[in-house]
Amino acid sequence: MTGRLGATPVGDGVRFEVWAPYARAVDVHLHADLRDVPLEPAGDGTHVGVIDGVGVTDLYRYRLDGSEPLPDPASRHQPLGVHGPSAVVDPAAWTWTDASWTGVELADTVLYELHVGTFSPEGTFDGVVAQLPRLVALGVSTLEIMPVNAFPGARNWGYDGVFCSAVQDSYGGPDGFARLVDAAHGHGLGVVLDVVHNHLGPEGNVLGRFGPYFTDMYTTPWGPAVNVADADSDAVRRYFIESAVGLVGDFHLDGLRLDAIQAIVDPTALTFIEELTAAVHTVGHEQGRPVLVFAESSANDPRIVRDPDVGGWGCDGVWNDDVHHSLRVALTGDTSGYYCDYSGVLDLADCLAHGWNHRGRRSEFRRRRHGRSPNDVAKAHFVVYDQNHDQVGNRWDGARLDTLVDGDRRRLAAATVLLSPFTPMLFMAEEYGETAPFPFFVDHGDPGLRKAVRRGRAEEFAAMDWAGTPPDPAAESTFVSAVLDPTLAEEEPHASLLAFHRELLALRRRAPAITHPDADQHVTADNEGLVTLERRLSHEMVTIFFNFSDDARPIEVPETGNVLLDSADSRWGGPGPSAMSGDGLTIAPWSALLTSTTAL
Repeated sequence: MTGRLGATPVGDGVRFEVWAPYARAVDVHLHADLRDVPLEPAGDGTHVGVIDGVGVTDLYRYRLDGSEPLPDPASRHQPLGVHGPSAVVDPAAWTWTDASWTGVELADTVLYELHVGTFSPEGTFDGVVAQLPRLVALGVSTLEIMPVNAFPGARNWGYDGVFCSAVQDSYGGPDGFARLVDAAHGHGLGVVLDVVHNHLGPEGNVLGRFGPYFTDMYTTPWGPAVNVADADSDAVRRYFIESAVGLVGDFHLDGLRLDAIQAIVDPTALTFIEELTAAVHTVGHEQGRPVLVFAESSANDPRIVRDPDVGGWGCDGVWNDDVHHSLRVALTGDTSGYYCDYSGVLDLADCLAHGWNHRGRRSEFRRRRHGRSPNDVAKAHFVVYDQNHDQVGNRWDGARLDTLVDGDRRRLAAATVLLSPFTPMLFMAEEYGETAPFPFFVDHGDPGLRKAVRRGRAEEFAAMDWAGTPPDPAAESTFVSAVLDPTLAEEEPHASLLAFHRELLALRRRAPAITHPDADQHVTADNEGLVTLERRLSHEMVTIFFNFSDDARPIEVPETGNVLLDSADSRWGGPGPSAMSGDGLTIAPWSALLTSTTAL
């Protein structure tokens, strides 16, 4: 009998399958009547059986060779927390209204990263549902949900999860997640889920008790490396790939974001990432919609997004920190930590032209050459942002860009990202200039772990030469400080900033030359801080000027050109539009100007 790992309702019972090569005998411990039911060995370390009379929401654990019961590694719900029993889930019982949903193509994607626990006062999936209309009005296409797999306690960024298929109960569990995805599709929004396959959290992690899920061949910054290439790794790959495929299929997801894949060390000919991506794409094909895979990677390796036919891994997009870092230096002049590798404006122009800066050049931070040229890679394959959960949370105080720069620079940053030819991503609430920080927070039950997290954060900032004492990650007040206040969007200057973001996204849709892959592109920059991005598509040409300086700068605009957007305009909260003179147009300091030869 073939099927999925975990507990799957079949007929009048439930089919259980677990990979436990370390065990000679495996029993299912049923909590309803406190009985143990043996599973049968099925080869390759798996144990399988169907138990009649078991149903949805019933609790169970596995007992290995008569030892204490353990949760299911392939659990789909941990209603009593990561240390408690697993619960049977039946996705077939969910009600869906998205039969007409056809998904979001990469070319149309504008991502919106959000953390369920802090996005609304409720801190739940249903709390997100209530906020969907304002995201539709903003003009984004796709929610990117930070990890929701089961983690210890009630508050966490999500990267300490220990059951990659179980949806966090305090957010609303699997039923609540299904309601969110269905509601998002009803509002015309896609949903991408951030998944973590490079490590598991330290509390509640039982996978190593069942089999060689981890290897000592490599280490990661977060603990043992996941075994995708050592002995018995085929079964480990099955576990993670089956989880990814199950999440996409069960929850009708429009894609996955793969966390820090550079920490998945894999020297095999068919890499784990390529295998997973192909499996996820297949689900999308079978369900008649695009399902996209975005990878977070600091490797600057174009193979990640190249087609497998030319030796690539087939991912649809890769996070591009080079754009963020060069933009941050251009805006703030900060060259501490890893920003030491970036000059600011000239590197930003280089990114606009080539995708990323480090294409084999030396990285002083890494003290070696880094990256490879992606010149054969279409711009849409790069995901860019002026902030994200990492770049905010990597600051000792969790401060957002909105609290670090003035309004002129804030609008310039937004224009740089949203008028670029790349796939843009907004971090939740940046569209209206949210002032709440996003510091790192956890809710570990183990006092030793809480102490270790505090110490680790302090040591990390000291090693990066970043001053400041971070808020206590384990304190509830740290979490509370990060909860958003969307009512700010009704006040100035937040309302004007929100209107500016809406206009940027509308222009991105109305002016095909900004993003079309066939557009001819020319980028120039000077040492005084002016970057010019020119893109021509058939009869349409758009020119975007970015002025990263304290001085107004003269610019050349064709006589037939129309100014479509000026970030200095007073309606966006700026000092006033750029000035016309006898010599042409002068762009205001710290501003962006979009012109076109075609009326839109």
